[in-house]
Amino acid sequence: MKIWKRTAFILAVVLLMATFEPVSDMPTVSATSKTKEEIDRTEREKDTLQNELDKTQENLDSLEDKRDSLEKELSYLNSQMNAVVTNLEELERRIQEKEQEIEETLEALEEAKATEEWQQASMEAMVRCMYERQEDNYLTTLLSAGSLAELLNLADQMEKVAAYDDRMLETYKNNRILIEEQEARLEAEKAELEDLAGQAQAEKDKVSGLIDQASSSINQYANQISDAERKALAYEAEIKKREEDLDYLRQKLAEEIAMSQAAANGVWRDISEVVFSEGDRKLLANLIYCEAGGEPYDGQVAVGSVVINRVLSSQYPDTVVGVIYQSGQFSPVASGRLDLALATNMATDNCYRAADAAMSGVTNVGSCVYFRTPIEGLSGINIGGHVFY
Repeated sequence: MKIWKRTAFILAVVLLMATFEPVSDMPTVSATSKTKEEIDRTEREKDTLQNELDKTQENLDSLEDKRDSLEKELSYLNSQMNAVVTNLEELERRIQEKEQEIEETLEALEEAKATEEWQQASMEAMVRCMYERQEDNYLTTLLSAGSLAELLNLADQMEKVAAYDDRMLETYKNNRILIEEQEARLEAEKAELEDLAGQAQAEKDKVSGLIDQASSSINQYANQISDAERKALAYEAEIKKREEDLDYLRQKLAEEIAMSQAAANGVWRDISEVVFSEGDRKLLANLIYCEAGGEPYDGQVAVGSVVINRVLSSQYPDTVVGVIYQSGQFSPVASGRLDLALATNMATDNCYRAADAAMSGVTNVGSCVYFRTPIEGLSGINIGGHVFY
């Protein structure tokens, strides 16, 4: 579709040119040919920019895919970290419980040792009591028996007391041993839990490192994505500018052909035929100020010459006021800046000098009737920051 439109446009241009006979002093063919070359060049530049934009977009899509993948990985790592932290907290809780059990067991062990020592001391005291003065105690007790049966009964009771004391001492010893074994078991379980906690902490550190690495990579991709987006926006802006340039150049090409033919068949007045009205000088000087106030004097004269060239041409209004206020011709008129300048007469002495020169017939831009800031593809007379054509 684009090729068809372009071909139709070129054919229309050729047909339009064929209907008129070129005038020797108007460089119609060379001007339009050059503009067409600029159109072709600008289209090639636009295509190149579009290719770069496509590549940048592909890169941007790839970066976004990598970022999304890393974000999923980061989400998984965060869930894994939560599980590791929960497990570590549980292990630490169990270690605290073991420490509490060990503390209670140690207290029980101390109590058991004290009980065993007391039982041992009691038995030793009883033995001493029984055997230190046997002739007075043990024998006396036996001999005090009224009969053999009573004697045997007393001896049996004394043996039973001694046996009971032995059993109690053995019980206390066994109880102490069990408590010591329980302490050793709890210590071993605590050591095992601490080892598991150490492994969990190592896993936590590992996952934390992976999270940091993934976050850093995501940030790097985010920066690359931002750079790619900025680059894409820049390419889009350049493409838009090229499209605007193309639109302008195509319009300019058509206008050049039409204006060249109109000029060839039109009438130009001599400056002596122009009657300037009161206020034309101030109006022109202030327009020059608005359009070229910061330009060198030659640039100010050139702007004034464009206005007077239009006054002289039969294609435009024949007064300074008519030319300046013609719809859509001068941006300071549309923006209201010219009215502000006129209200306080902001035109400088150089602007008035340039207006006087142009109104006297001086021109440094030939018969140019247009000017603007330079754009690619537009050729003409360059003075200061403007191109005149």
